[in-house]
Amino acid sequence: MPGKSSKASEPVLLSGGNPQIAKGYGNEPVQAYIAAMPGWKKDVGIRLDALIEAAIPGVQKAVKWNTPFYGVEQGVWFLSFHCFTRYIKVTFFRGTSLDPVPPGTSKQAGVRYLDIHEGQLDEDQFTEWVRQASALPGEKL
Repeated sequence: MPGKSSKASEPVLLSGGNPQIAKGYGNEPVQAYIAAMPGWKKDVGIRLDALIEAAIPGVQKAVKWNTPFYGVEQGVWFLSFHCFTRYIKVTFFRGTSLDPVPPGTSKQAGVRYLDIHEGQLDEDQFTEWVRQASALPGEKL
């Protein structure tokens, strides 16, 4: 039945609308994640990915734990993002070293968050944080 095969190929949305995407390295799994982001979050995901690629030519990408990761070398990451019901949470793994420090605090030393709500992406500030974060030692995850 055409309807069943179509539904089977659609990614499952987990709690908060986060896409369930198989672990993988490279651009393809990240693009699959972004394509599955619900509603307005998909457009923001497309924009985040484009801003990161423009700021860091040759950026490495992966999806791990249903979350896109970005790094300057394979297996060493400086940023990830994840869908929640009302926002996208960007994680800067060395966020306390950024200037200015992103606003979201964490229980993990050094980590800072940026919660992006609909219509609230400051592209210039985000791009500056990406440039700074990519120049710091990354996290091996």
